Amino acid sequence: MKHEIVLSDITVVGGGLAGVCAAIAAARLGQSVSLVQNRPVLGGNASSEVRVWVCGATSHGVHRNARETGIMGELFVENQYRNIDGNPYIWDLIVLEKVKAEKNITLFLNTDVHEVHADGDETSRTIRSVTGWMMGSERRIRFDSRVYLDCTGDGLVGFLAGAKYRIGREAQEEYNEEWAPLVADDITLGSTLLFYTKDAGRPVKYIAPSFAKDITQTSIPMKRVIRSGDNGCAYWWIEWGGEHDVVHENERIRDELSSVIYGIWDYIKNSGKFESENLTLEWIGSIPGKREYRRFVGDYVLNQNDIIAQEQFEDRVAFGGWSIDLHPPQGMYATAKGSKHMHMDGSYHIPFRSLYSVNVTNMLMAGRNISASHVAFGTTRVMATCAVIGEAAGTGAALCAAKGISPRELHSSHLSELQQTLLRQDAAVLGLKNTDAADLVLRAEMTASSTLTQLALEQSASVLPLNAHVALLVPADPFIDGIELLLDASEATELTVELWSTGKPQNYVPHKQMTSIQVAVAKGSQQWVKAALSWHPETAQNAFIILRSNPALSIHLSARPQTGVLSFKHDAASEDSADFGDMHHHQPVIDWSANAFIRKPICFRLLSPTSAFAADKAADGYKRPYGGPHLWSSAGLEVSQPEWLEASWPEAVQIRSVHLTFNDDVNEDLINLHHHRTEFEIIPELVKDYKIQAFIGGDWTTVADRLDNHTRNHVHLLPEAVTTDRLRVVVEATNGTERAEIIEIRCYG
Repeated sequence: MKHEIVLSDITVVGGGLAGVCAAIAAARLGQSVSLVQNRPVLGGNASSEVRVWVCGATSHGVHRNARETGIMGELFVENQYRNIDGNPYIWDLIVLEKVKAEKNITLFLNTDVHEVHADGDETSRTIRSVTGWMMGSERRIRFDSRVYLDCTGDGLVGFLAGAKYRIGREAQEEYNEEWAPLVADDITLGSTLLFYTKDAGRPVKYIAPSFAKDITQTSIPMKRVIRSGDNGCAYWWIEWGGEHDVVHENERIRDELSSVIYGIWDYIKNSGKFESENLTLEWIGSIPGKREYRRFVGDYVLNQNDIIAQEQFEDRVAFGGWSIDLHPPQGMYATAKGSKHMHMDGSYHIPFRSLYSVNVTNMLMAGRNISASHVAFGTTRVMATCAVIGEAAGTGAALCAAKGISPRELHSSHLSELQQTLLRQDAAVLGLKNTDAADLVLRAEMTASSTLTQLALEQSASVLPLNAHVALLVPADPFIDGIELLLDASEATELTVELWSTGKPQNYVPHKQMTSIQVAVAKGSQQWVKAALSWHPETAQNAFIILRSNPALSIHLSARPQTGVLSFKHDAASEDSADFGDMHHHQPVIDWSANAFIRKPICFRLLSPTSAFAADKAADGYKRPYGGPHLWSSAGLEVSQPEWLEASWPEAVQIRSVHLTFNDDVNEDLINLHHHRTEFEIIPELVKDYKIQAFIGGDWTTVADRLDNHTRNHVHLLPEAVTTDRLRVVVEATNGTERAEIIEIRCYG
């Protein structure tokens, strides 16, 4: 047996996506990191051992422009490029490779931390070391660090350190939460096992094991959807253990779940109710995917009201958007549906105060164990949200380690630095603006070869009857003064068109009606009909333009998407789904769905010019859509005449690095495994080939370039500092779209 001591600035315990992103974020900021994982693979519930698909703020397309950026965004985009069909083993490799690329991370797999040395009284404790046993290697390893991150999910490190925590559901009166029970209890969400099936191409028999559950003697066939040929995502409801201790009774829960899976498969194969002769059981999980256990108490406890109100915390460091998604305590045996959902109107904010312990001075937490009530946890628990929380916590840990301060001190004295650091690394944070004094571009003048100033989609690819209300979202920047729509009319009729604001800048729902008009439409096909809507908002923002249903009319759809433009269909009937669960009433994001218009928006012409894509938008401080697209777009892109975006200064500046962020369409809902398939490997809007040029000695000199790009964020460290008063990015090709689009350019000396 070997006894070892490992010294590092930061120890991250837990190698799920929260821990992975925390470790990478801290390492990229120059801190040495020990990443400790008790399994042979990284990824936690997303790994090939469990195979839960990574959900996040998009809520599978419910929320618009909500896909995560930062490290989680890098993983999504890279997986799409290399693993379009969602092979779980390739996903494992992508996560592992991302960690191994960071020279400041030392990875310890198969290492189970079960000892924590901490001192101090119950109000102020400090972790001195954590110790783990590396299974199969007979190595007992002690990790000594300045800062510790508990990313274990179950919260074992914090528990052993004496951190304050909660298990179960708070009483309704504690946070005045509508969905909390009247009396507090220790009920949690349960655990799940998944399984894969495949068509063997020939008949395959199945003899159920003796311990398989006879599901015909349960409520499962009556209350849950069972189909042959479904992938594992359809069986998320195989859940149990919420009324038990999901940690201490983990093995009992696993046995119950596996007995039900084998029973479900027996029902599919041998009941005679399904076409399943050639199907075989390919894989079944052996590790329960836990949803909930300890939740630590931080300086702030996020609650349901914060989520629904989308509270704009001063210390916001991450965002989420999955619904508040709670499951019945009885899990798969419940007579109620397997889940109930309450959606907010758009993405919500997560405060830094919920990411560090209230009483352990050098511990941060990330993942499902952050400081949140049980109800709020119902949305923060999904893995892409856990990942962006991990990046925020890892960034905070790095700054704490570098400065020798506690997370609470970081919050009180260095909050702006934390937020600006997150923005610089393209983390998933909303509504914050770049104010980095070191960024030379903030004092530059921006110009471009051309700019998109007229918004129009004129070429029809299909026709949709106006049997339900539909809507078109366009930027009102600085105003809207008329719109034309391409319509068919089976008879002379009248169209009602309304213009609404969207409320919060991150929302894509009608909030307040600003104006409306009735337009006469003559009988005929493919006619451009003008709606003389006029709106001059005080600040640039999105306009939600509703076309009220009229059975005599049909609208035309384009086959070409347009950045900054979205289309929606109103369908209140979609609030209820046998596969998904019960929807809370009055949820605009459910009522207004964009699923019918993915990359095929309504044909229109905006009659007023737009400034939404001006050159200076690439230096306006925002890195995500937020009340508008916030990027520069060229008017077009010709092979013989590349487009360019230029920053110029009144006097020469010295540039050592250039940061570029390209448009990867965060409205596109990507997935890591098998929930759904996006047909293209590379986001078409991404710039493919580009050069960075500096004006030196009267000529443009290329100082950096890249071919065949398929990712969003790039930092070019120049071989040597360049002194110039003009720098430009020349776009020579995209990955499919006809315009060059750049979200942000930064320059540092």
